[in-house]
Amino acid sequence: MRFELDQRVRAPLEAVQAAFIDPAFLAELGALPKLGRLELLEQEERAGLVWQRVRYAFVGELSSAVRAVISPDRLTWIEESALDPATHITTFTILPDHYAKLLEASGTITLSTDGAGDAATLRETIGDLVVHMPFVGRKVETAIVSGLMEHARLAAEAAERWTTDPR
Repeated sequence: MRFELDQRVRAPLEAVQAAFIDPAFLAELGALPKLGRLELLEQEERAGLVWQRVRYAFVGELSSAVRAVISPDRLTWIEESALDPATHITTFTILPDHYAKLLEASGTITLSTDGAGDAATLRETIGDLVVHMPFVGRKVETAIVSGLMEHARLAAEAAERWTTDPR
């Protein structure tokens, strides 16, 4: 399933970019309701890119048909990403902790200035998600993308707050 998520963050591009690689901001995201546990596992600069690994946990609702074959408490994954600060493009891959043969996901996040003159940033995520499960795969994909949309909305709101009042 191809998905696109677009947010408008009312903050300058450089501030938004800095927030999403700030360990303190990531910790705050993990404390927000509905986003699930979030843990920064690793972050380093390599060849001009910021590489990071962040563990997430799915906290959305799953249908009884999906729960029959997947345990919600085992829906955890690591997002490996590389941010190019010069182009403001992040590439990411999702690596499930469990059910690794059932899920594939990757994509890009591009930050750009809004151009409306109010120091806003556009955050566009384009990705591909495939759940390899007969009969319920599409339902699981839809549930995951729905969760990603909610996560992106809450993260954009948190980034707005963070860039105006960082801790």
